[in-house]
Amino acid sequence: MTDPLRRTSTAPGLAQFWVTPNWPAPASVTAFTTTRQGGHSQPPWDGLNLARHVGDDADAVAHNRALLRQTAKLPTTPRWLNQVHGTTVVTTADLRAGTTRADGVVSDVPNRVCAILTADCLPVLICDRTGTEVAAAHAGWRGLAAGILEATIAAFSAPEHELLAWLGPAISARHFEVGEEVREAFVKQNRRAADAFSLAREGHWWADLYGLARQRLAALGVRDIYGGDLCTYRDARRFYSFRRDGITGRMASVIWLTEASRPV
Repeated sequence: MTDPLRRTSTAPGLAQFWVTPNWPAPASVTAFTTTRQGGHSQPPWDGLNLARHVGDDADAVAHNRALLRQTAKLPTTPRWLNQVHGTTVVTTADLRAGTTRADGVVSDVPNRVCAILTADCLPVLICDRTGTEVAAAHAGWRGLAAGILEATIAAFSAPEHELLAWLGPAISARHFEVGEEVREAFVKQNRRAADAFSLAREGHWWADLYGLARQRLAALGVRDIYGGDLCTYRDARRFYSFRRDGITGRMASVIWLTEASRPV
């Protein structure tokens, strides 16, 4: 059987499917979120599934990860987190591939890739204005409520007002129905969080992950927040959605520093 990675016609066009942040990041910062398009996984994971824990064929995932590195010209292979909807943040130097339980990763070393996997949860990519620190955070509602963004911002040496944050593809409020306990988890911490919820039916609410993330970042002193205008649930052609499909793949949000254009 022909190795699908040898079919070079797939690779050159793969990057056209990715979502690139529209933010004024320094030239030393590279960041993007993949989509489900391209890749070698079969239904229901069809496309560029990059997660090993969702039941997909292991060889297909390996091919997809290799294709990602090849097409994106990643400087190193990402050491993927074992994401648990918590608040642990590690450095890329601390990572042990697939075994480190964490939901945020930071780096101030060039060519070390920060990466997280999502399919409805909110990926948040962060950098400083000088282009010397970057981070990726996995922010589902549990992580948001527990403080994953606070923990990630605290890992930076740069002051909060010098940071840029980009909110990647996630489920939108129109499709994210939650119970009363989710709303209470946020409102008991900050009454203003109620603005991010609208009543769906008795005891159930539409939750705005983007709005909640913006509130928490702003409260920390992060002034420059971008993105937040894509919905994984609504766009089945481009994005995986756990809430929509149940058994499905995962996209990757990655960010890293390059040697080029770094301050002397």
